Amino acid sequence: MFATRVDANETHTVAHDDVVVLYDGNYLSAKEVHYDRAQKVLELFGNITAIRGSEYFAMGEYARIEIDQERRRFAPFYFADKSSRVWMSTASAQGEGERLHLEEGMVSGCDPADPLWKIRFSSLDYDIDTRWIDIYNARLYMYEIPIFYFPYFGYTLDTRRRSGVLTPGFGYSSTEGLFYQQPIYLALHDQWDAELRPQVRTQRGEGLYGVLRFVDSPQSKGAISAGYFGEHEHYVRRFDLANDQHYGFALDYQNEALLPEKFGASYAHQSGLWVDATWMNDVDFINLSSNDEINSGTSNQIDSRINLFFDDGKNYVGSYVKYFLDLNQQHNDETIQSMPIAHYHRNLDTLLADHLFYSLDTSYNNFYRMIGKRAVQTEITMPIGLQGALLDEYLNLEYQVKAHTRHIDLSGEASTYNPSIRYDSGTFTQVEQTFKIGTSLAKGFESMVHTVNMDLAYIKPSDAQKNGYYKDYETLCGGVAGWSTEVCDYYTISEAQEQTQLSMTQYLFHKAGGRLYHKLAQRFYYASSEERAGLLESELEWDGGSGFVFYNDMFYSHERRKISKMVNTLRIDAEPIALGLNLLFEDVIRSRQEIKNSYLTAEAQYRLSERYRVSGKYAYDMQNAVKKNMEAGLFYAKRCWEFGVRYVENNRPILTSNESASVYDKYLYFTIALQPMGGSEVGYKISNELEGS
Repeated sequence: MFATRVDANETHTVAHDDVVVLYDGNYLSAKEVHYDRAQKVLELFGNITAIRGSEYFAMGEYARIEIDQERRRFAPFYFADKSSRVWMSTASAQGEGERLHLEEGMVSGCDPADPLWKIRFSSLDYDIDTRWIDIYNARLYMYEIPIFYFPYFGYTLDTRRRSGVLTPGFGYSSTEGLFYQQPIYLALHDQWDAELRPQVRTQRGEGLYGVLRFVDSPQSKGAISAGYFGEHEHYVRRFDLANDQHYGFALDYQNEALLPEKFGASYAHQSGLWVDATWMNDVDFINLSSNDEINSGTSNQIDSRINLFFDDGKNYVGSYVKYFLDLNQQHNDETIQSMPIAHYHRNLDTLLADHLFYSLDTSYNNFYRMIGKRAVQTEITMPIGLQGALLDEYLNLEYQVKAHTRHIDLSGEASTYNPSIRYDSGTFTQVEQTFKIGTSLAKGFESMVHTVNMDLAYIKPSDAQKNGYYKDYETLCGGVAGWSTEVCDYYTISEAQEQTQLSMTQYLFHKAGGRLYHKLAQRFYYASSEERAGLLESELEWDGGSGFVFYNDMFYSHERRKISKMVNTLRIDAEPIALGLNLLFEDVIRSRQEIKNSYLTAEAQYRLSERYRVSGKYAYDMQNAVKKNMEAGLFYAKRCWEFGVRYVENNRPILTSNESASVYDKYLYFTIALQPMGGSEVGYKISNELEGS
């Protein structure tokens, strides 16, 4: 105890004026302090404050601390947590051990002088050690207007993982009724946690989704998720759904050091396992995972992959599984799967002072499906070459011979094609010779550096040797692109053509930041083909610094005198605006048919002021004149709260009993967040209609 003046006798000590007491890790100050040594009772009077770490207590005019019993009483009481900016206030408070109990007070994260929001309570319990708050009979006020009532509300001021309920999700739809989802978080072990998300849609059904996240080693982690939703019978009939139950699971796992890092003292290698596997009985498994369906967008095909590899720097060995789930079909029996793929690659190596180079690539692929032809395909590719430089390394020369062979064995019966036609096995072999000359130049200027790479290559392939399946169906399935028929499912060989390749790549690096990249590439074919001059590719990327990036990749067809494919991307991230624009255009010949695609996506955000911002998203299929989704929102934020409203339209796929279809939804979402306690988003589904109805 420290003070300006202290009076003491055998049983009592009284300290006056600017008294500071160190008690149980707390620094307490008051105008006057009385200490009863016999009863071990400490009493503080006048302008009492306490500091413990980042926590600040203002305990009014009187405090009583019974040291042996660890009991405390304060009147009035004010507490503020510096890190979270949460404060609580009450007329009186009592404490015992690490627990504080408050009666009839308020809690908020806003300015105490004029809080925008506050929660009034009949009682509150606070654990100083765990920093957990239990609030009973909580009433949420915006200024002095009551908004909501909670019989119980729990919150933590600590960022450590702990089990408990998370922010619920609310919504309403005229077709699905009231939506309520209550996430439950389980943190029972340092190496794993789990989240359960039960939900109810009063006019549609009930479901449960969950995820288990784990870390099983310093180099590996994963997550297992699963879900189930059961439909009400009347909803299934109304929308003619293919299934009255939707379920699925997913596994995401990464291991960056599957085997020990070293065998012996100097044998370093890399190894790993990567799993991204998903299965579901139909697309509504994804649609129902949350109330905001635009954020759980789906494609028509779900790809699952398992990759296992080992690389010692010279040799790469891998094994893969690819599983494709077609969400437009009621079953997946005719979809071709790759299970498994075995791959060996001898990394590029050199001999004769790096003038001779070689590598080897082999693969084994088992194509499997329940109904229809299956195949086992083996492939070997081996390039060998010579390289060197002339004219003081201004000119680079390269000669390469690449041998490529593929063998395929087919089994099973055709499912839809003429079963009398047989195709069982085949072999394809071809050798390519490449002559390449090029140069690499660089020059520095006062404010930038310019680099240029130019290459000229001539490729001379041998006549392809084919037999069996590849010979028999060369006319039907070969050419620029094979017919889209079952007999051509495995006819995926690509014959090399005699050609000349020209390419130029250049960079401009500005010393103050920013970069310009440009590439031009052109191929010329000698044999008779649909296009003597191949597609001219122009790729451009401009990174102007300060958050501005523009990218363009364009392919021009000389034969058709039009752009065959173009991708444009613009990104701006500079306050007060953030903008993303993507445009895809495609006009190509595929499977001897003209295929056209044109797709636009855009997203933008603009900060109107320190507190207001607007945002929007838009996706449009220009070729089919179909709006895929759009969103517009307005948000208001202060230090202690945020409010937002979003209007959303979304065209989502569903699976009916006859065929795949889509539903066009319109939503209003309202978001309110009370900082730092968080908040929730309430969604109202304005409409929910089958496309074309």
